[in-house]
Amino acid sequence: MDTKFCDDLVSLADLKVDPGRVVKQAVDAHRPVLLTSRGRRVAVVQSVTDYERAEEERIFMRAVVAGLVDLDAGREVSLADAKARLGLK
Repeated sequence: MDTKFCDDLVSLADLKVDPGRVVKQAVDAHRPVLLTSRGRRVAVVQSVTDYERAEEERIFMRAVVAGLVDLDAGREVSLADAKARLGLK
């Protein structure tokens, strides 16, 4: 997802006038829309689907990083031991 806030910038005044257009823009473009007030960034509107996907990716990447840290620290188990601990065959 390329975030191009220069293309997806909406003032709160515009949001008040036509909130449906702003939501449709976020859903259709699959990019967050940056909301501004008096030229300052104040919030982001993003579709639920895109938010959930991004959150799943963040959780996955944190798990990968934690696993790599464990490997670097010598905290590892064999696949057979992991399966046994989890009760898997």
